[in-house]
Amino acid sequence: MTHSLDHRGPDAQTTFVDERVAFGHTRLAVIDPSRGGQPMTRTYKEKTATIVYNGELYNTEEIRQSLLSKGVTFTTHSDTEVLLYAYLVEGEACIERFNGIFAFVIWDGEALFAARDRLGVKPFFYTPTEHGLIFGSELKAILSHRDTSAVIDEEGLTEVMTLSPSRTPGFGVFKGVKDLRPAHALRFDKNGLRVWRYWQVESKEHTDNVEDTALKIHDLLEDTVNRQLVSDVPVATFLSGGLDSSALTAFAAKQFGEDERLHTFSIDYEDNQTYFKKNDFQPDDDQAFIKLMTQQFGTVHHEKVIKITTLKDMLKNAVKARDLPGMADIDSSLLWFSKEIKKQATVALSGECADEIFGGYPWFYKKELLERPFFPWMSSLDLRQNLLHANWKKQLSLKDYAKLRYDETIKETPELTGENAEEQKRRQMFYLNMIWFMTTLLDRKDRMSMAASLEVRVPFADHRLVEYVWNVPWEMKRYKDREKGLLRKALEGVLPHDVLYRKKSPYPKTHHPDYTEQMVQMSKDVLADRNAPIHEIIDYDQYKSLVDSKAKSIDTPFFGQLMSGPQLLAYLWQFNYWLESYNVQIK
Repeated sequence: MTHSLDHRGPDAQTTFVDERVAFGHTRLAVIDPSRGGQPMTRTYKEKTATIVYNGELYNTEEIRQSLLSKGVTFTTHSDTEVLLYAYLVEGEACIERFNGIFAFVIWDGEALFAARDRLGVKPFFYTPTEHGLIFGSELKAILSHRDTSAVIDEEGLTEVMTLSPSRTPGFGVFKGVKDLRPAHALRFDKNGLRVWRYWQVESKEHTDNVEDTALKIHDLLEDTVNRQLVSDVPVATFLSGGLDSSALTAFAAKQFGEDERLHTFSIDYEDNQTYFKKNDFQPDDDQAFIKLMTQQFGTVHHEKVIKITTLKDMLKNAVKARDLPGMADIDSSLLWFSKEIKKQATVALSGECADEIFGGYPWFYKKELLERPFFPWMSSLDLRQNLLHANWKKQLSLKDYAKLRYDETIKETPELTGENAEEQKRRQMFYLNMIWFMTTLLDRKDRMSMAASLEVRVPFADHRLVEYVWNVPWEMKRYKDREKGLLRKALEGVLPHDVLYRKKSPYPKTHHPDYTEQMVQMSKDVLADRNAPIHEIIDYDQYKSLVDSKAKSIDTPFFGQLMSGPQLLAYLWQFNYWLESYNVQIK
């Protein structure tokens, strides 16, 4: 199990075993590389505990000072030791003090205590068995245990066919496997397993005016970036020239001087200048905006250009990183890009989560999408249902399953008394995005980056920022009727004008015709293999028709604003590869 996660921690692989527990840990050394090894054991007032932990605390020094005042003596500078002593001194309530990204398990001789960070930046899977509890950072670790196997039941298949590449909160897809939800903790002892939620956004009236709100957001974001730059290894930023990554880069660059300039990284595709096509989702190319940023902030910039053959070849690696079919070349390009960044940095800051908390997607402001009683990014359910093999088409109702999962989340939304119907609906939309869309993107970022042994930090997922922006009224978030208008106002004077007011553009994709042809050929190879496992689930004629048209007959993105055309073919190829390489059994 431990060695299945070597990519997450190439610097050390260590185990801890006693009569009742066995821990394995693979370390990516970021803070106090020489002394912060795990599993770590400490004793406080005759109570001893051992921890395995993945992540970073950003308020380590504040907690350290508090613990010093209570008589704790530290022997390292690592946040691991601070987290462990916080538990020894304060018990399970310690998690409420943590600002960071984390998934950890602590054994104190009587119980296992585990927790996951508030927004779910770091993963945690587990499965109860008759012998105890198996847990790990990735599904592959769980599947490596002799008491588990790659089996999915009808619910698991429905989950994949309906929602992939997203995933129901708490659902691990494979039979018996669970995902510890963000902001949840668990305790496992002689009395059994208990899981609870330790944090939730709180709905209340927002009383600050727009000027004060923008200033508060500016200050919170700058403080968050500064906290997340703390590291004993090189730190860089992703930079696309978009609003979100540019904001992080601007704040980070202030902490670097002439002698040690910030390194920034961007990705582009082979021959993209020739084949780039503007559309509603990608209105412009990144390069001009990246140049503006690097010139103004004096960063050492690295443009990484991925070859089309590499993009194709990495599709397998992306499935192995995720342990599930994912976002096709949106995943494989990020995996390759992360490997390139890792050659020069161990930690990088990235701009995920800004769209989810500030309302950057069309479904926040387009009335027909806002009012849809359904996941607004799921416009492909008819396509998904029609792709099913006749046997499964009769058994599985993808729309019913999606509606069930949608309704479950809507019922969780913290309400605010006095809001009108439209305000309630928009609050539900923000909650839906935080619980589903944000987690999907964070899952992707973690698996692809950690497969490259790169730790990615996401300042927009700081819970203080999320809590504050949660209650800002829509009219303020939509300042001057602009998408993410409030964030733009908060960044006035921080970013170049053209970057500040650039229209939103998603993660880039290739428009190269060679990629389409390669996806068509790979798909034809799957079609020609009558033993390919996909044929038991996907209708052959529907699949063939899709391939013959090069997926041009489908103008609806398979997921969100992504995965149409050759990306859809790549996804189906990944689906088959997942079934085959993991020997997935449907029972």
